[in-house]
Amino acid sequence: MARLEARVSPETKALLQKAADLEGRSLTDFVVASLQAEAYRVIERHQTLKLSLEDSDAFVGALLNPPQPNDALKEAGLRYKNDMS
Repeated sequence: MARLEARVSPETKALLQKAADLEGRSLTDFVVASLQAEAYRVIERHQTLKLSLEDSDAFVGALLNPPQPNDALKEAGLRYKNDMS
């Protein structure tokens, strides 16, 4: 187990204690569970890409009908191929 300490105002501690009491949990259990749930929420929000309907249509369209490579892309591909040889 790892230990985590935090200093909070008396008002914040009273608020957390009241919420823990209402849930029938210890203050520690309430705080740890709340922090864990928030951490998962933040991580999911930052790791999830959400597109508008218009952006989603454009993305799928580009995958299904990719544009032809231009000269710059063709040259980059050749340079890459030569560097890997």
